[in-house]
Amino acid sequence: MRKYLFIGASLSSAGWAMAAPAAAQEVGEGCSGVVYEDGQPVSFVQGFCRAAEDVITVTATGTRSEIEDTGQAVTIVNRSEIEDIQGADLTRVLERAPGVTFSRNGGAGSFTGVRVRGAEAEQLLVVVDGVRVADPASPAGGYDFGNLLSQNVEKMDLLRGSNSTIWGSDAIGGVLAVTTRNLDGVTASAEYGSRETLSASATGGVSGDWGSFGVAGSYYDTEGFSSAASGTEDDGFQQWAIASRGRANASYAVSLFAGGSYSEGDLEIDGTPAPSFVLTDTDEFQKTRQYSAFAGVSYDSGPLFLKGAYSLADTERRNFNPAFGTAPGFTSDGHSDRVELRGEWRAIGPLIVSFGGESEWTSYITNFDALRHDTRISGAYTQLGIEFGGISGHLGVRHDDHARFGGATSFGADLSYEIVPDIRLRASVGEGFKAPTLFQLFSDFGNQALEAEQSTSFDLGIAWNDRNDRFYAGATLFKRDSENQIEFVSCFGSTDPICNDRPFGTYDNVGRVRAQGLEMELGANPSDRFGVRAVYSLTDTENRTLGSVNQGNALARRPRHAVTVSADWLTPIADFTLGGDVRMVSDSFDDAGNFNRLDGYQLVTLRGSLPIGNKVELFGRVENLFDQQYQTALGYGSPGRGAFAGARTRF
Repeated sequence: MRKYLFIGASLSSAGWAMAAPAAAQEVGEGCSGVVYEDGQPVSFVQGFCRAAEDVITVTATGTRSEIEDTGQAVTIVNRSEIEDIQGADLTRVLERAPGVTFSRNGGAGSFTGVRVRGAEAEQLLVVVDGVRVADPASPAGGYDFGNLLSQNVEKMDLLRGSNSTIWGSDAIGGVLAVTTRNLDGVTASAEYGSRETLSASATGGVSGDWGSFGVAGSYYDTEGFSSAASGTEDDGFQQWAIASRGRANASYAVSLFAGGSYSEGDLEIDGTPAPSFVLTDTDEFQKTRQYSAFAGVSYDSGPLFLKGAYSLADTERRNFNPAFGTAPGFTSDGHSDRVELRGEWRAIGPLIVSFGGESEWTSYITNFDALRHDTRISGAYTQLGIEFGGISGHLGVRHDDHARFGGATSFGADLSYEIVPDIRLRASVGEGFKAPTLFQLFSDFGNQALEAEQSTSFDLGIAWNDRNDRFYAGATLFKRDSENQIEFVSCFGSTDPICNDRPFGTYDNVGRVRAQGLEMELGANPSDRFGVRAVYSLTDTENRTLGSVNQGNALARRPRHAVTVSADWLTPIADFTLGGDVRMVSDSFDDAGNFNRLDGYQLVTLRGSLPIGNKVELFGRVENLFDQQYQTALGYGSPGRGAFAGARTRF
């Protein structure tokens, strides 16, 4: 015997069907439905309808809510915009959000660190389909964006600012939630271009009253260019990846979900061989294997939403240097397991109670370790909210317990107020923390007395509509103070007790830093055929570590100014679309001492696309049109001018 829910609302019921049952926080007007059993109506339910995905965020409260209902700064980029931008490089997508900069150690696949509002790259929490994907074996425990390409990405949801109240450890600079593709139908795309670069992807999915299921796969291969700016030998990258997720509706209120991903990559890298120890061409290469999985159940009765899940993630790396034989010179394996429960209760009118708890177990081992090191962190939070008329606000608290350093308590609050139709004032304050990594605790340089890094962030802004409306604008002032930052300290010639048995150095909670600035964004689509958007970020960073030789210096690899301007024109000639992007980044320093300057740069990309009937689209672009030479990490090269062309289809 089966039960089915048919929905009537002013919003699209087809969107509901693909992901039904809807969560309680999926908002809308006039939502109602009839439950049918064996073809006969047996009951009538009322709930909250789905708003457009372009304005739904999970990073603000941990459950689905509209951007206008949070006082925090959130940017959402959907699949349509990702396809407009073209290419597999995800940093070109992230640059459309204010406050975002990046550095990369060479070409595609090389280590890529993304910094939000001047925070460390490792202080951005990244979740893919709800799974935390940072590598527990990396020294600072961050996520390498060199391993995440855009072919399988459906949506990116970026919150800028500290939010450990909801997300726990790592959410100091912000939170990025990535959703992989899971559509109804089949798509395929392929492109080829400079440096013998081939990028291809395919997706397929089905959906119905029973639920949905989809699979996405991608392949990327490039000869690349020399990672060492002074080198001449190309360093290539090859990766294939597959992801799948599905949902089964057990009833109108209960659904089961599961999914997973797997990827393998081969990256050629340059090194610093003796005797000069200068970055130059070498035959070194790295093999990376990553996999993740999740499974859970959700319940939605309308007023009450619950979601429980288990997830795991694993990153294996092997580094080879043929100059020393065929065996890998370094291997590492970082693994995490996580269980969590999140919920939302809309008990009385506009009042909302969000809550949740989770436990995570992480471990790592390298070829220099005799045993696998591990630790655990558990936390729980409660957040009270109100959505009434033009006012939305939240106040929350969280406590985490770490097996090594003890407890951490985080507070957060935000307010959104519609002062006149479509114009809102936003304000938020949030605390963040980052637990010491396993490497910082247990390696030969480790210090098991380390405490968590901590931050407090503030922002105040005004917004007219959002970036998915025909016209929008916004401005945000922000400030974040961080303390107890974990830094490597030298033990050469030191008699400090912390250096006992650590002659080469160790880690300690000594850092204090500040980042503050201004973010602005503007968009205009005066007609259905033309649109332009721009973002600007002013980020002022300062090392405030008392007694440090670097006190007062700007933080490394933090450009003070960054601008992205994009425009698209649907021409009257066969619906050919012509577009372009301009990215301008100011000077920065590569080191904490501010001795080595990285020059600013300006990059121009031209794009075009041409539909062939209703099923096929041809597209192409020229990146770095003026072939500018620049570096985002000292000594590492960046791509010159490149031309690419491809086709995509959907049926």
